[in-house]
Amino acid sequence: MLRVMTWNIRTGGRDRAGPGRLDRVARVVAERRPDLLAAQELRGFDSGDVLAGFAAEVGMRAHLARSRFGQPVAVLVRPPLRVVAAGPLRRPFHHAAVRVTVATDAGPLTVLGAHLDPYCGLRRRVEAGWLAAAVRRAPGELTLLGGDLNTLDPETDHADRIARLPPAYRRRHLRRDGRTPETRAVARLAAAGLVDLHRALAPGDAGLTAPTRHGGGAEFSGMRLDYLFATPALARLALSCTVQRGGETEYASDHYPVLAEFDLRPA
Repeated sequence: MLRVMTWNIRTGGRDRAGPGRLDRVARVVAERRPDLLAAQELRGFDSGDVLAGFAAEVGMRAHLARSRFGQPVAVLVRPPLRVVAAGPLRRPFHHAAVRVTVATDAGPLTVLGAHLDPYCGLRRRVEAGWLAAAVRRAPGELTLLGGDLNTLDPETDHADRIARLPPAYRRRHLRRDGRTPETRAVARLAAAGLVDLHRALAPGDAGLTAPTRHGGGAEFSGMRLDYLFATPALARLALSCTVQRGGETEYASDHYPVLAEFDLRPA
């Protein structure tokens, strides 16, 4: 069984004051033991020492994509998974996106880790198109997209949670008419044939990923912004997809991790 997790760890696990949260982040990762981790908001991880130290602490190897405008992202891989190819997606994402392909007993598995623009829904839609194109170019039929997409899903009534947001944050989730919820980035990925794993495998759970109880997040009102999307062939191998709540996750970040399990093994 292969475990894949996506998690926005909030500003590299560091705050303006206090000792920081990176030790809590590492403990959550160590406890869940994902084989692949798509991590976002890796502020300060451009430094090789920070990245290497965190990867060593959680027993994984990191593949980082630097950001032009925002914060880096990475996909971390746990041995004995063998990396076939890795590198950033060379598009002008607000944050970044990275692609890692590993060998499994069912063929190559490509994981795309991404963090979409937090401010502009139209730009998120464009970035989602870049990700859909990257899925089409991936080798084989097994591709997973994980990340903080900063986008509400098009299948849910969001009027109440948007209304509860302060005006400055409300605009992030409305289209230009000021009334219609901005869901087009997620809709574009679904239109590309990708399967929203949490919606498919945990239909009774709203899957809210932000904010956590004690990790901050004034810009959230109980929202699902973090996703794992799979190609149909990979979705057929999915066993579960759950939002990881409780314990250290309540303090380590303002986002909860999302973890999926697959009927796959390292090759």
